[in-house]
Amino acid sequence: MDKEKYRAMFSNSNWDFATLQAADEITDWVGKEYFKLDTYPNQIEIVTSEQMLDAYALVGLPTTYPHWKFGKDFVMNQNSYQKGRMGLSYEMVINSNPCVSYNMENNTTCMMVLVIAHACQGHNAFFKNNYLFKEWTSAESILDYMVFARDFVVRCEDEFGWEEVEGVLDACHALMDFGVDKYKKPSKLSSAKEEARLRRLAKVKAENYNDLLRTLPEGLKKQIEVTQKKAKFPKEPEENILYFIEKNAPKLPVWKRELIRIVRKVAQYYYPQGMTKVMNEGFATFMHYHIINKLFDEGYLDDGFMLEFLKSHSGVIYQPQYNSPHFSGLNPYTLGFNIFMDIKRICQEPTDEDRNWFPNLIGKDWLEEVHVAMENFRDDSFIAQYLSPKVMRDMRLFSVLDDEDEEHYEITSIHNERGYRKIREALSKQHDRSSRVPNIQVENVDTHKTSKLTLIHKIQNDRLLEEDEAEETIRHLRYLWEFPVELHSRNRAGIDEDFYEC
Repeated sequence: MDKEKYRAMFSNSNWDFATLQAADEITDWVGKEYFKLDTYPNQIEIVTSEQMLDAYALVGLPTTYPHWKFGKDFVMNQNSYQKGRMGLSYEMVINSNPCVSYNMENNTTCMMVLVIAHACQGHNAFFKNNYLFKEWTSAESILDYMVFARDFVVRCEDEFGWEEVEGVLDACHALMDFGVDKYKKPSKLSSAKEEARLRRLAKVKAENYNDLLRTLPEGLKKQIEVTQKKAKFPKEPEENILYFIEKNAPKLPVWKRELIRIVRKVAQYYYPQGMTKVMNEGFATFMHYHIINKLFDEGYLDDGFMLEFLKSHSGVIYQPQYNSPHFSGLNPYTLGFNIFMDIKRICQEPTDEDRNWFPNLIGKDWLEEVHVAMENFRDDSFIAQYLSPKVMRDMRLFSVLDDEDEEHYEITSIHNERGYRKIREALSKQHDRSSRVPNIQVENVDTHKTSKLTLIHKIQNDRLLEEDEAEETIRHLRYLWEFPVELHSRNRAGIDEDFYEC
């Protein structure tokens, strides 16, 4: 197809499936030819607003297990959408192979080309190449695994009743943030292997049961009890609480252990997304901006298309000022896009300030440096490594101290050498997962008498647990563990500042 036909097709406000196919082909060609993008095959779904609301409720996954929460989220979003309190995004994309993206059917042709460049090239390349997604998720098998999870939950509901199943899932959902391996890389998912593992587990359990164990002599029983009393369990603190319960809960039946495993596998799948929001959206925005501009430079798009594109792109990266009634924090699209654009600027047109702050970027190939950043960092380390004084000035960033003992806020960092470093450090910490998820680990189990589970919360930055939420979490833990649970909230000196038990 020649450039004239592309221009005529993309300047028409009405699109058809030939238009979408052409947009996918041309953006894929530009992405690979000019920007070295390595992507999964794309699967583009055109959805109605109702289907997009459904995708919202299922967090993008086309298939998942049944649970009341998904229905509740759908109704809440639907009510908010129908009353005009929320809008729907133009697209949604999930980390899978093929990479599934949902595009709204009422998008204009320009918006369709934009979201295809954004999701099918930008997000897709990020999912395939960022180290967190590569090492901690299974894009090839997540859809098959969710089919296995759905079928297993349905079988459990038939056999044990939906109330019992939802009770376990409720408890697991409350603990999802504590069902993630942060350091140990999880094994790749496979629905066939999961089925085989379940059958093997049931067989081993049957073979290992021996009623003669109850007839052990009293002396030998006491010797075993003394040995167990001396041994600390677990030997090292365990951060993955759901994993610990799945493997070690004294009375939990096999089917409940499997439900816990399903929820923590889903939690593991979403773990990188929470760590890379700024980078992921920033890189996708950076890529759609460059791909569309390249298409315009090459003569595939006309001026009318570009005017609509620039208006939409400006809306994506709009950042309200801190004193605006519309301000709700930093726009991750804006922050990520600005940093990636700044990496390109520093490589091509560095200033004296850049030479001092980023000596390793000066004179380098900007595209290679953008790929290095995209592939090897997460939000907190990305900001700590690449946020420059120029971006801080452009975005008017400053640091505010909110001390509960003081009557007024205090501006602690402004735009000077010391202030830049403090702002960068503070913003990096703000995007660190530990600032959102408390550090709680399994410390001990009383294997001798009570089977009591003891957890330690290590207080960071003087932030205590919210009392009601801590008590609710303990209640869910007790439900799964089925024995007493206690939680110590401990400061750096090793002194308990709060204590919860159930």
